[in-house]
Amino acid sequence: MKHRCGWANPKNQLYIDYHDHEWGVPVTDDQILFEFIVLEGAQAGLSWETVLNKRAGYRKAFHDFDPEKVAAMSDDDLQALHQNPEIIRNKLKIKAARTNARVFLDIQKEFGSFSKYQWQFVDFKPIQNHWASLKDMPANTPLSDKISKDLKKRGMTFVGTTIIYSHMQATGMVNDHITGCFRHTECAAMQDIRLKA
Repeated sequence: MKHRCGWANPKNQLYIDYHDHEWGVPVTDDQILFEFIVLEGAQAGLSWETVLNKRAGYRKAFHDFDPEKVAAMSDDDLQALHQNPEIIRNKLKIKAARTNARVFLDIQKEFGSFSKYQWQFVDFKPIQNHWASLKDMPANTPLSDKISKDLKKRGMTFVGTTIIYSHMQATGMVNDHITGCFRHTECAAMQDIRLKA
């Protein structure tokens, strides 16, 4: 039997699949990075499991997380989503998806890709942590503080330091699988992302 991080609900296959195949894997695809910005922002104040259960609904509602299409959504489009039960119907979070898409596109233009912008903060190499248990893991770090501050300055919302640290974990900027988890070693082997970014 595989030993996993304690947060992965063994009764929810979506959660298990996410833990086993996505969390902690370095992501350099801009569309996936945008997806996690939207989803992590939607999670604020809620459980990640709630967001995962609505992920398919988010894909439909937000054009498969195409930042250009989300940036072009009208006020009427956003208003209609307030009645969509397949997503979290928080007006500010829905509006944040469009706001953040527009900033995301600005960052792409400035850096060539959002991936290059994001990965520069760790010199294009994932941080390898070695937590023995979940209680050892921080909710945020000075680096997540720095990224959060920069994104806010650029105009993004729902990108507080705790949300950004979750984003860093999800997209493999940090390997926060506990050392006893079978994925810790596997993710630690995914080091060289410089050429991809």
